[in-house]
Amino acid sequence: MRQGKNSELSIIQKTYDLILWYVPLLNKLPRVHKFNLGDRIIDRLYDMLDELIEAKYSKDKLARLQAINVGLEKLRHQTRLLLDFKLIDGKQFQNASKLINEVGVELGGWIKKQGAIRT
Repeated sequence: MRQGKNSELSIIQKTYDLILWYVPLLNKLPRVHKFNLGDRIIDRLYDMLDELIEAKYSKDKLARLQAINVGLEKLRHQTRLLLDFKLIDGKQFQNASKLINEVGVELGGWIKKQGAIRT
């Protein structure tokens, strides 16, 4: 199957699904963590969705996608903090990691495709 518009829509849908799963969990964090770490993660998730949609329509996708990739790496570390602070259990961490990695795989493919187009 050709990677193109469908893969771009797929990463947006996977990010949307990640938000649907993650935000209700983060909203249940204890107050001190919800307004620090929880809100940072939620903001990052919404920003990633916005940035992916913008990248879809951008002429210079590569720079945008690389910035999103940095945000995804920050999200991975923030998710690990939730586990280390014992704010989520191992099963929730595994599910979050799986969803984040699915987005990461698609993002990596999109970045690779953009790099190939430029050369």
